[in-house]
Amino acid sequence: MLLNLEKSRATKIVMIAAIAFFCLVGTIALNRYLTFYYTYDQGIFNQVFWNNLHGNWFESSLASGISSKVTKSGQLPTIDTSYLGHHFSLALLIWLPVYALFPDPTTLIFIQVSLITGAGLVLYLLAREYVEPAIAVWIVISFYCANAVIGPTLSNFHNICQLPILIFTALLGIEKRIWWLFAIASSLILLVREEAGLTLFGIGIYLVASRRYPRLGLAICVLTFGYIVAVTNFIMPLFTDDIGSRLLVDNFGQYVDNSAKTSTLDLILAMLTKPWLVIKELFVPIGKTINYLLGQWLPLAFIPAVAPTAWIIGIFPLLVPLLSKDTFVLGINVRFAMTVVPALFYGTILWWGGQSWKNIASETENYQPRKLGKKFRSFWIFCLSLTLLFTITSNPHRSLYFLIPDSIDPWIHVSLPQQWQRSQEIRSVLAKIPPDASVSATNQIIPYLSSRRTILRYPSDRIATETKEVIKVDYLAADLWRLQKYQIAFRNDREALQRIVLFVDRATRDKEYGIIDFKNSVILLQKGAKSNSEAMTAWLKLRRELNSLMPQVSRETVF
Repeated sequence: MLLNLEKSRATKIVMIAAIAFFCLVGTIALNRYLTFYYTYDQGIFNQVFWNNLHGNWFESSLASGISSKVTKSGQLPTIDTSYLGHHFSLALLIWLPVYALFPDPTTLIFIQVSLITGAGLVLYLLAREYVEPAIAVWIVISFYCANAVIGPTLSNFHNICQLPILIFTALLGIEKRIWWLFAIASSLILLVREEAGLTLFGIGIYLVASRRYPRLGLAICVLTFGYIVAVTNFIMPLFTDDIGSRLLVDNFGQYVDNSAKTSTLDLILAMLTKPWLVIKELFVPIGKTINYLLGQWLPLAFIPAVAPTAWIIGIFPLLVPLLSKDTFVLGINVRFAMTVVPALFYGTILWWGGQSWKNIASETENYQPRKLGKKFRSFWIFCLSLTLLFTITSNPHRSLYFLIPDSIDPWIHVSLPQQWQRSQEIRSVLAKIPPDASVSATNQIIPYLSSRRTILRYPSDRIATETKEVIKVDYLAADLWRLQKYQIAFRNDREALQRIVLFVDRATRDKEYGIIDFKNSVILLQKGAKSNSEAMTAWLKLRRELNSLMPQVSRETVF
């Protein structure tokens, strides 16, 4: 049916696909938020937007909580820590007017889903520069079905969600020779985050290698490299030292032996002097690397594997997950997977447009477009079906928790009606927290309460103000039911539950905090308050149950 589409019909199909993606993914994402499955990073970005709206530019107590001075040096988090020391993301200011109209964490969900939906539409315009409408439609459908697109879109809000639409727009500007459009999109790409320029650097290399615009390509490479070096070595350290002491060391510390702090220049030099280690890291762990590449190529029927431009542009953002010592970034559902996507799709467009390794330096006007045969179309459909199957079964960020159990042995599954009922109870407890109060909360509650100046992750309860005064938060909120449910299968949840239980024991024993509400294992404590008798009785009942579930907690039993 899609072999001989007219342009008007193709456009209608693309619009239907875009609407379907927006509605389906947007609904799943909204359900994930409303049922308390969004986590820490959603809270960080919402607090950054909220602080920007109130003139506290890019400040975040949540970002401070994961900074190197807290995690490595043992210092207290601070209210006025700048997120720009973690990631240089000035492009977030573009969406501040939207957030000002609807100042709520759900606005970030809408922005993220809208940006990815819009990226697919720009991709269609880009594809039509080289291929017939039918192939352009297949490419767009592949984009909306890709695991590396759906998974990161369903994750917490992230600044990388801006990259696909900006990169496709920059490439469209090149193809149509609309240089002001290319200049604006390229400038915004650099402002997305510090390493976003890697894809732009790859575009510059492609323009040189293909001889299309070699001078422009060389200028892009020089400017992009200079920008990345300047931002990471001179600008970001003005805010915090996390780029050198946490981000680079945690991800690429194997190249800078025993270094507690490094810079991008130090890292590049270390990699150049250890080529065999770099080669090893490119392939190890071999299983995860192969699965990652196959997952990226699958929705496009493996065309990117043989498309020269996909490799030339994509290799630079691909180096980040491949060379990192943290194998977590090799996950196809992780936000970093989205950085590679634009290069793969652009390379696929050019391949269908007739590009090969032999004629890459030829004029694009001389390419002979490839035809989509019925057999390959069937294979493409098969690949897309597998992609969707793998996406669903991977349960990206537990967004499909109501369909896919979190654990088979032991069995852990939460039904949709059950979680919606619990969500209402959680909100009724959290409603007792004043909007301007300082608070500490468990991971899934943080996004819901993040529209405030001071918020921490439970059980942290102390923070330093702008004047260096150390204060304790006014309220503590925790969802113990969730941790109790998951702790039998997940060690992190078990350890978190143990820490929180012992914290509540000590806080109530010393009368620093009183339990003012306890509903279905959702607990709320207030500083200096007297415990509600019913809430305390419910807590003690749960406390006895936890003693039998986790004997190690009973060692510090207070009651």
